[in-house]
Amino acid sequence: MGIGLKYKDERHIFDEREKDGVPYLSFPLLEQTGIVNQGFSTRLGGVSQGGCASMNISTHRGDDPAAVEENRRRIASAVGVDPEKMVYTCQTHTTNVALVTGEDAGKSLPETDGMITRTPGLCLVTFYADCVPLYFVDPVRKAVGLSHSGWRGTVGDMAGVTVGMMGEVFGSRPEDILAAVGPSICQDCYEVSEDVVSQFRESYPAEEWEELFYQKEEQRKKGKYQLDLWRANELNLLRAGLLPEHIAVTNLCTCCNPGLLFSHRVTGWNRGNLSAFLALKE
Repeated sequence: MGIGLKYKDERHIFDEREKDGVPYLSFPLLEQTGIVNQGFSTRLGGVSQGGCASMNISTHRGDDPAAVEENRRRIASAVGVDPEKMVYTCQTHTTNVALVTGEDAGKSLPETDGMITRTPGLCLVTFYADCVPLYFVDPVRKAVGLSHSGWRGTVGDMAGVTVGMMGEVFGSRPEDILAAVGPSICQDCYEVSEDVVSQFRESYPAEEWEELFYQKEEQRKKGKYQLDLWRANELNLLRAGLLPEHIAVTNLCTCCNPGLLFSHRVTGWNRGNLSAFLALKE
């Protein structure tokens, strides 16, 4: 397809796909299991106007409800899921993970940043505009999880919480789980303050600090740093027991691609949301 996305390196983390004029990203690592429909939206292929243009399916961005409904129909068709069987998070930067079933289809779950399920056909949907999407597929137990991890979720180990809940509820073993870290803000674009970095110092051993954050000369007086959420979440997944070869880490930055991906750092609140999708095939 090729819609002009700029990747940070040449690794093949994503397939760029399109159906009926709706482009989306797919993870080969997850696709090869053969048991899931999955994807990640772009800004393209929808009918929304203004800051939400054009593919926004979130109802919390001030978008026209009719446009949101049409966008949901379009992206569901592209990814291969039923729009009536989508279940959504109302994210508040927690590490709350919900077990969802068919009874939750069509619902938005309050104060929820992650979901897990073994219900075929039920599509988990989470929202982004720089934060980190985390996908989980257990091909042995036939279970999936999808979680939103901003810096608060990352320092709180959302990855480990999700893996732990999949183990507790489904009997999933970490070594069986495949995981993907989705499109989000890269370290070069993600400047944070000293209070954020201090929390990462508390949550990660000193030998990992150098690869998680750095400080430019001009940032020293301001107490600012560049934080690597991609590596932090990868470390969380490894700490949870996942195998390195079972983890795909994004090389696509939302902030570096603002014309094609929504980025809060670029546009602030005048924007739509990107969406992650994950469903067990029926």
